[in-house]
Amino acid sequence: MTRSSADRLRRLRLLLTLLFTVMNATGLIVFSWLVISADTDQREQRLDGELRRVTSTVNRLVQIDGAIVTAYIGEDELNDQCPQFAVLPGSAGEFPGHFSDKTCVPVDPAVLGGFAVDAADSGTLLYGYSRGTGGQLVRVGVEPFLNDAGQFVGAVVAVSDAEPAQAEHTRLMLLVAGSCAVLIGALALAGHLLSGRAIRPAAAALEQQEILLAETAHDLRTPVAALRALAETALRNPAQRADLLPRTVRLASRMGSIIDSLLVRARLAAGVDQLAIQPVWLDQLVVGVVEETPADGANVTVTAAPTAVLVDPTLVERAIGNLLDNALRYGRRPHETAIVHITVANGRVTVADHGPGVDGELAGEAFDRFRTGSGSSGLGLSIVRWVAQAHGGTLSVYNADEGGAIFELALPVADGY
Repeated sequence: MTRSSADRLRRLRLLLTLLFTVMNATGLIVFSWLVISADTDQREQRLDGELRRVTSTVNRLVQIDGAIVTAYIGEDELNDQCPQFAVLPGSAGEFPGHFSDKTCVPVDPAVLGGFAVDAADSGTLLYGYSRGTGGQLVRVGVEPFLNDAGQFVGAVVAVSDAEPAQAEHTRLMLLVAGSCAVLIGALALAGHLLSGRAIRPAAAALEQQEILLAETAHDLRTPVAALRALAETALRNPAQRADLLPRTVRLASRMGSIIDSLLVRARLAAGVDQLAIQPVWLDQLVVGVVEETPADGANVTVTAAPTAVLVDPTLVERAIGNLLDNALRYGRRPHETAIVHITVANGRVTVADHGPGVDGELAGEAFDRFRTGSGSSGLGLSIVRWVAQAHGGTLSVYNADEGGAIFELALPVADGY
């Protein structure tokens, strides 16, 4: 895969990872906010319930007989318990305030008086937060009461220390925040892994496209050069056009066959088409490929025994052609005629040459794209290996004792032939 394609896929994977992480992190943050809000409401309700118990009890003890009397409040046991309370006048009240005996949280009486005035003026229960004289957080509950004339003239104010509840709430917030951080990290990792799986088909398709382009360029380079040479020769020598025209047609037909084979290979690799498996006489197919391949003075011999295989004849024909082409190109010593011997038997095609052989360290790389038996750039042997693997066969290479490379293509044998 080219660098630009790999960069595009990496950017796409990063984008998918970010989208996955942001979407799931947003839901996680919303959930965390709901948990924290619910905890806040629950703790406030618990505090307010305790405050409501005190204000309602004290409110029942407040007696009115023309004037407000608070003397009986001091006899109630609530005076010595927490939450502390006070009975204070509103803006229309004219009575002295009363404070419980026990002070659980020191609070400025003026602050409590302000709460009492607000509750009496509104005529409703009030709850809120304030600060004690020492700066501690307190929860205040206020319940107004009426005089004989039906006028809100005062209120019972209860005060509870909110610091313990706030400390527990802060610990919960830290726990939720830490959990969110860990989960977001896990989501990012999961998004990275899932995005890799998601773009795998796109990466495979892109790689197949690049392979198709590379193989097309590789396989058409020589025929196009030959076709151009024939055309230039025909232009320079009009008298030879009649002889050159049939060769041009054959060459164009060969180019079309190459293109068709490449397209079939690409579609098969992409899973669009299936192999056209059928019984084929491998010996006859090999002889036909040898007869149709220009030897250019090389000495090519074939020893074949009748053998039937279950293959796609078009692909196998091309694979054998690539093996033969590789031997003719690189299976010769400098300034010597190429000598190639092909043996067909038991579903195996062996192509032996008298060239320099294959370096043992590079034998495994000989089938990689853009490498040939001699180390030159090319795709021929990689295509042969792909054809072998597509049919459940193998492609092997080793050096002969007397010199030269031997390539062996093994294909599944057809029983009953």
